[in-house]
Amino acid sequence: MSRTRLLLAGAAAFVMLASSANAMPTFNGVSPFGSRRIMHVLLLSIDGMHAVDFYNCSHGIAGANNGDPYCPNLAALGQTAINYVAASSSKPSDSFPGITALVSGGTPKSTGIYYDVAYDRSLDAPAQTTGTGLGAGPCTAGGPPTGTTTDYDQGIDFDDTKLNGGAPGAGPTEGGIASINPAELVRDPFKGCAPVYPWNFIRTNTIFGVVHEAGGYTAWIDKHPSYSVVAGPGGTGLNDYYSPEVDSTVIALPGVTTSQGASCATIRDTSNTSSWTNSFLNIQCYDALKVNALVNEIEGKTHNGAPAQTPELFGMNFQSVYIGESLSESATSVGGYLNAAGLPSAALLQQIEYVDSAIGGIVDALKKTGNYEDTLVIVTAKHGDSPIDPARYVADGTNTPATLLAENLNDIPFSESPLNATGIGATEDDVSVLWLNQGASVTDAVELLENNASAIGLGEIYYGPTLAMNYNVGGLGPELDPRSPDIIVTPNIGVTYSSSTTMIGDHGGFGHDDTNVIMMLAFPGFTPQTVSEAATTAQVAPTILRALGLDPGALQAVKAEGTQTLRQVGAQLGF
Repeated sequence: MSRTRLLLAGAAAFVMLASSANAMPTFNGVSPFGSRRIMHVLLLSIDGMHAVDFYNCSHGIAGANNGDPYCPNLAALGQTAINYVAASSSKPSDSFPGITALVSGGTPKSTGIYYDVAYDRSLDAPAQTTGTGLGAGPCTAGGPPTGTTTDYDQGIDFDDTKLNGGAPGAGPTEGGIASINPAELVRDPFKGCAPVYPWNFIRTNTIFGVVHEAGGYTAWIDKHPSYSVVAGPGGTGLNDYYSPEVDSTVIALPGVTTSQGASCATIRDTSNTSSWTNSFLNIQCYDALKVNALVNEIEGKTHNGAPAQTPELFGMNFQSVYIGESLSESATSVGGYLNAAGLPSAALLQQIEYVDSAIGGIVDALKKTGNYEDTLVIVTAKHGDSPIDPARYVADGTNTPATLLAENLNDIPFSESPLNATGIGATEDDVSVLWLNQGASVTDAVELLENNASAIGLGEIYYGPTLAMNYNVGGLGPELDPRSPDIIVTPNIGVTYSSSTTMIGDHGGFGHDDTNVIMMLAFPGFTPQTVSEAATTAQVAPTILRALGLDPGALQAVKAEGTQTLRQVGAQLGF
């Protein structure tokens, strides 16, 4: 069996690398890991969790839990942690660039990742329409490319209504990369119209690839098969990948119990079963399934319990807090916040308390297995959620930048156009990322947007030099980036380009509420420290490598962008 096939065995089963056995690999008789006391790094993303959420839950806030703190386990981690209160996630703050920033150390300028649903002028449509509506289209080997929306959401699953993503022959909770339908992947005409798998869509390597190449064992757990992007080019960066589909139909999970003792053997909320994301109770069971898998890995097993080893680098994401922030489940059960101070609603409070208890169980597993004293635990988030102040929320899916340009100038690619009734739609949440048809006038489009600023809730607009300075010049040709957008619109705080009646917040934008996330690095040997200087989640990646005794310069995005390690962590670890 080839090395690539071994590494991409995915979630269905664990296969030990033929060359490794269970022993720690060595270089000249010396382990490449733990040279600075850290043998393992556990990366946890509590999607949606702001820095202020951690402040409030660890200090207490009037109106919640009688004013007492309500995240004892996170607070306990904070007693030996460096807490970055001014940390910023990726921009755009979508989950896809959010996770790639954490694992590559780069921005979209290097990684080419702007959104889970974005656009690439150099690729062609999939052979088969995706589950989320990206239409099939032609592809001619050798080009020229027609350009296409790129779908790296649940739409590339064989069947995104199933928890296993429809992976052929997989158990009901398994699937992983076997869930990806190659016919639904966009294609590269310059590579014989080969489908572009998620791990090859990212342009740079990742921490998982670097650690694995150094002989380490790696694992990651996430919400879609497409998040196997973290493996990096070639897909060789992961030994174990687990990704039960979060947008699938809810099913009973025999043997799964939440960290607060609730059984998931029967569906907890039978009134909202079309997706795990539609229920505060059901999303907890979904996260509990993943926590169980993570605990297996801590105990030296694969995610599904086969013999393995505790990874040098591993982790998972939580969905419960984000759902607690953004979901209006019913007229009597509404998430989000109650004021601009970040006072959580009853539903959001419940989700924060749940995730905190789950993290307590994870820490207990580290202690029981003897791994706690040599594990760096990083708690952060791919993105935040906006707005915190409920009075600022405005949802309007009619007056959007993409709609305005499509109706008046007809310069939005068909696969991105909101006028395409059967398509996947524009890349818009509380941000609008715009790609124009080849030859369309960017200045005409900007003028139209500016003239309709009130209608679209325009806050800031980026194009030309203000866009190229932080990204690349978009286009198809030498020195141009086929993925870089022509225009990015960031609306006023709270404006969301959606008509959803079940959402009360969203993410993707550049604003403070979208980007100011929790970022805490905890280690038993740390002196607690609160850092107010600006930091980014991209700095997590090079810091992880340094903590494991590896060279951050091995990350291509770090080298290209000059991403720095977190200096306070370096000061305490001696690098």
